Amino acid sequence: MKFNTDEQKIIHIFNDILLIKQEVWNRDSLNKILRKHTKKSGKMFRNDELVEHYHLLLENGKIQKNRVLEERIRLKPTRTNSGVAVVTVLTKPYPCPGKCIYCPNDPAMPKSYISSEPGAQRALNNKFDPYAQVYNRIITLKKIGHNIEKIELIVLGGTWSTYPLDYKIWFVNECFKAMNSINQNSDKYTIPKDRQSSKVEWTELEANQILNETSYCRNVGLVFETRPDYITKDEIILMRKLGATKIQLGIQNLSNKVLDANMVGRNTEDLKKAFSLLRRAGFKIQGHWMPGLYTSTPSIDIREYKRLWKKDFCPDELKIYPVSVIQNTTLYELFKKGEYIPYTQKELTSIIEKHIQMTPRYCRISRIIRDIPSNEIEAGSTITNLRQTAEENLKKKGIKINEIHYREIKGEMVKKEDLQLETLTYKTSVSKEYFISYKTKKNDKLCAFLRLSIPKRSFLNNNYIEELNNSSIIREVHVYGPVVGLKYKSLGESQHLGLGKLLIQKAEQITKKHRIKKISVISAVGTRKYYELNGYKKGELYMHKLLD
Repeated sequence: MKFNTDEQKIIHIFNDILLIKQEVWNRDSLNKILRKHTKKSGKMFRNDELVEHYHLLLENGKIQKNRVLEERIRLKPTRTNSGVAVVTVLTKPYPCPGKCIYCPNDPAMPKSYISSEPGAQRALNNKFDPYAQVYNRIITLKKIGHNIEKIELIVLGGTWSTYPLDYKIWFVNECFKAMNSINQNSDKYTIPKDRQSSKVEWTELEANQILNETSYCRNVGLVFETRPDYITKDEIILMRKLGATKIQLGIQNLSNKVLDANMVGRNTEDLKKAFSLLRRAGFKIQGHWMPGLYTSTPSIDIREYKRLWKKDFCPDELKIYPVSVIQNTTLYELFKKGEYIPYTQKELTSIIEKHIQMTPRYCRISRIIRDIPSNEIEAGSTITNLRQTAEENLKKKGIKINEIHYREIKGEMVKKEDLQLETLTYKTSVSKEYFISYKTKKNDKLCAFLRLSIPKRSFLNNNYIEELNNSSIIREVHVYGPVVGLKYKSLGESQHLGLGKLLIQKAEQITKKHRIKKISVISAVGTRKYYELNGYKKGELYMHKLLD
């Protein structure tokens, strides 16, 4: 973009933005400034235009880099306030083994997705091409001012485990190729020509993974979505080889009667086994929970949610998706006959409040309610701010919220001296878990955390993954706050304060106290170099460090 007579107005906008004090800045502040300094045409500047002009002025030496300015002109800052840039992609439509009565059956989509959902629309527009989905989404985030150096990639689409092996290798390889093809100056959308799934050798994927270790857009987390009854030892090893670090599982409910009535096709024992195998392999586990299933009641939902925090489960993250009645589903037919009655808004809000209240400090409720457009919902809640309403109600009642999402530091600035270390422990069927975190002393805001798993003695030396024998496992290290580029130091953001390194040292100390001489980490491809700097060496599937 060449500068025109609007350049001076942009500079005035930037100057006015920086004049406003941090405690006064709010969501309306930028709009007031943009209305004051309009274009020559009389129209307001868009966020992406501000971002583009900022970078051009920076390149031409007309302004200096200013992180406060970057933060304030960024569109939808919450997209990267959790420490990573999240990119979601969908696999192609493919038969699902499940016959769940509530699942949408859109023929243009993978099972359970609707083509009008925002993420599904992006996949459809890109013809489910993994390269195009990843590349174009990252460029969009960049254009609206987000740092794109740390990418968490979420692969959705029904049951990942049922797709052919050749397709899975090809799909992940294309995702890594897209991330590797982007650099600091990339700014154009591209939709590659139609490509069919073709056979890709493991060696090609491994080469692209190695390239990603030092690329501009590094993969700091890879997530697959699948069914608990498809979690096996071999499947876990395969997903780890592909680079996965987190698995999304459908929990729905823990009552087998409710699961049977909804034709979910598996039971709670399948879920227990999946949790056990995944945790022994060091994976982070994110569950999908569904209040309001057919034959369930508010009391059943609350009772079964409480069971989630018993030793057989203890998920690290949750998505809470209240049931929506969608056309062309068995549930819709039951609804029309009067055999299924959704919860009232009051009942649902009360349930969500109790769910939030019961969620422990080590778990993050990532989402509450799906992005299904209201015109697609025949019955059920269409209120998009259900989470906000429930949180405000709890706050008015004086009930403390402990779950991670609510406590994240987000865009707040912090200093090391403002923080304190907190260590929580809880037991699972296979391990003793440590949730080690740095939080603010003043208001309990979470800045960084580490999940450390100490296997039970009966599992310590007979793990089905041989390289994890006689080892503790770091399952996650996460630093919250706005994404800070890899080459920049913290100017008050949580990232790059050195909190990750301090947490790793604490995990090593705890490991030694348990008389375990080896510590392993389920590293994402793009974080391998970080762990190398902390003394870890790459094994076959994990990174390891021998302790004195």
